Amino acid sequence: MKLNYYTQTDSLYIDLSSKPSVETREISPGINLDYDSKGELVGIDIDNASKKLDLKELTLNHVPAQVHILT
Repeated sequence: MKLNYYTQTDSLYIDLSSKPSVETREISPGINLDYDSKGELVGIDIDNASKKLDLKELTLNHVPAQVHILT
């Protein structure tokens, strides 16, 4: 899973899978879910993310993964 924040568009994309998206559904204004060819959720796109989320802090609880911080 990857979190990608784009300052130019103030959008946050959450990559849940490396599978390509073939369908996007807007579930609420500015929040889109991406699905693969089997209907599996592969990503979440949040427009105007800084107005909808607190982007200053990220807390991971009991996540069994190696964390990589890219700047």
